[in-house]
Amino acid sequence: MSVITLGTMAFDAIETPFGKVDKIVGGSGTYVAYAASHFVTPIQQISIVGYDFPQEEMDAMKARGVELDGVEIVPDKKSFFWSGKYHIDMNTRDTLITDLNVLADFNPVVPDSYQGAEYLMLGNLMPKLQMSVIDQLKQRPKLIVMDTMNFWMDIAMDDLKAVLKKVDVLLVNDGEARQLSGELSLVKAARTIMKMGPKFLIIKKGEHGALLFHEDHVFFAPALPLEEVFDPTGAGDTFAGGFIGHLAKTNDISFDNMKTAIIIGSAMASFCVEKFGSERLKEITKADIDARLAEFVQLVNFDIDLV
Repeated sequence: MSVITLGTMAFDAIETPFGKVDKIVGGSGTYVAYAASHFVTPIQQISIVGYDFPQEEMDAMKARGVELDGVEIVPDKKSFFWSGKYHIDMNTRDTLITDLNVLADFNPVVPDSYQGAEYLMLGNLMPKLQMSVIDQLKQRPKLIVMDTMNFWMDIAMDDLKAVLKKVDVLLVNDGEARQLSGELSLVKAARTIMKMGPKFLIIKKGEHGALLFHEDHVFFAPALPLEEVFDPTGAGDTFAGGFIGHLAKTNDISFDNMKTAIIIGSAMASFCVEKFGSERLKEITKADIDARLAEFVQLVNFDIDLV
């Protein structure tokens, strides 16, 4: 099963209470691709980079089954750059610098070789770009998953709502779910959002896990308690990569299998936060992932006697 991913390939400068890096490879597309490639290939990447994006990073992605035919390289501009500083709770951060660079003129093109892909992961980008990729596909994928954020709700709500009508699964955090729906209760928010188009809704709650909604069904997946959270950048994108990677590997988009996919996404995100950038995602093996999943099983497994 092939997966098309739309997202950024970029540079980040990150400061957390545990350390600081001035320039490291990041971007939503990078995290999604590395996470998903642990489960399924090919990952068919659509993105844009500048002349400064390292060739060794491109080679590393190719070695993992990530196809880069849809990645535009602009020879005279720099790659997208983001800088942020995390607060002590690691759930809140301040954006210090956002240099769009090549992203300012990004016009994604779906290569002919990507046509017919069964799964589409729309990373967090301008809704018009997400819609452009959907419109270019000659055959609708079996499943379209979309990530978005409050920024697009502030400046491009009409475009965002247009894309929502086209997707099957939406990923947002709890604050974004409330903003998009106008509801304080997450259950009411989910009901409102699903009326906008998505059949499934995932509400991410950071260190407090994630909720999956479908019709009248709700499933809660915990986050694994970790001794050290080094860098939460990209954790949501890694979650998305693990989620769609599992669905594509099993080729099963039922609600029950999405429960498993959410646990796998959470496990992948728990690796991501252990080091800066995507480094941890490059190191882990199938054995590491299986062991981490076993920890999740222990976390939620219990016996109870009803008297």
